[in-house]
Amino acid sequence: QLQLVESGGGLVQPGGSLRLSCVASAFTLDQYAVGWFRQAPGKEREAVSCINDDGDSTNYADSVKGRFTISRDNARKTVYLQMNSLKPDDTAVYYCAQAHNSICSGPAIRSIASWGQGTQVTVSS
Repeated sequence: QLQLVESGGGLVQPGGSLRLSCVASAFTLDQYAVGWFRQAPGKEREAVSCINDDGDSTNYADSVKGRFTISRDNARKTVYLQMNSLKPDDTAVYYCAQAHNSICSGPAIRSIASWGQGTQVTVSS
């Protein structure tokens, strides 16, 4: 089981940008799909985006399409989430997750092997 560590969260004004990183602390990440999820206060965790093992297939929730971009650098064992044009509704704790296999199920992961600890993103003026 991999350990995943997220970073890059913070406070940003509406319209601003952040880039989240998810780093695998051991072994290799390149055989697995990786997804980003988020959970806002009082709401259920929702899938944001997913990228397959080699990075040639990406999926996004409708709420972030055109604003967020997921990418990966397997040599660095890192998956990124570039978030642009941020809105107050994007405020949440963001988590990355590793799949048991190499493919995504839309913006989500059907079978999650490992979660990161989360990073807070707050969009506010």
